[in-house]
Amino acid sequence: MTIKNNALSLIDVLASKGETKLTPNKNSTVQPVALMRLGLFVPSLKRKGKNTDSVTIDASEELSKLDIAQAEGYSNITISGPRLSMETDFKVWVAVILSFSKYGRDTNTIELPFSEFATFAGYPDKEKTRVLRERISDSLTRLRGTTISLSSKNKDKLTVTGLLQKGNWDVKADIIKLTADESLWELYQVDNQVLLQMFVLRKLANKGTAQALYTFIESLPRKPIPLSFYRIKQRLVLTSPQNQQNRIIKKAVEELIATGYLDASIQKRDKDWHVLIHGRNPKCHLPAGVSPIEGLDDDE
Repeated sequence: MTIKNNALSLIDVLASKGETKLTPNKNSTVQPVALMRLGLFVPSLKRKGKNTDSVTIDASEELSKLDIAQAEGYSNITISGPRLSMETDFKVWVAVILSFSKYGRDTNTIELPFSEFATFAGYPDKEKTRVLRERISDSLTRLRGTTISLSSKNKDKLTVTGLLQKGNWDVKADIIKLTADESLWELYQVDNQVLLQMFVLRKLANKGTAQALYTFIESLPRKPIPLSFYRIKQRLVLTSPQNQQNRIIKKAVEELIATGYLDASIQKRDKDWHVLIHGRNPKCHLPAGVSPIEGLDDDE
């Protein structure tokens, strides 16, 4: 691998094509476009069905430009592990990124107080209880258990890495210690990045489907083609009956419009519903003339 973690920090690699630094802070987070499009973070399931506790994502196309993939001839790349929720796991992941951007300039192992880490995740002081500590601990376990596997076509070479290399929690001192794999820096460096506004996600609190749809839509090109419900269902890893999935997506789109972020409509094309994105407003000023979405009945 050409990238060495002792020579690069997350700050070093968080830069857009125009050399404009995209530094994460309490108001925004910088994420690789691939992770936002692949469905790594998805809504929590109200009902758990068969084979919903874990996911396997084929990331061969999206991550094929990784230096390690090209240098070693890896053509099969998968991301696998427990299902990661927008409501908790994405918050904790954002805290991981923000923690490394602040403390990881010279090392890939950092430590910080739990209180500060919880603040990075967006939790207010009144929620920093034992219950939250357990929730964050469980989330770090899930993030640690999410692996990125790279292998050659004939399976004679294999590399396994992950979102986190190691996590330690000193309960008595209330200190979190995290170690990241250098491949994480590489992922940010070779991939295009998307700047997500945290206040949009906070506006959508407890609305995991709308949050996941926001991260997906914001990662799309400036003028995206109509977004089919089929593609959205794949991205959100929905498991409910098809008719219910349609209603869930419609509601999520309406919630994004209500925040002032999205200007869109829904139409049926080629036997499938599509979201037509007319505009996106990162600062959430409600678009002029936006009307409620029509055309998708409850019985569809």
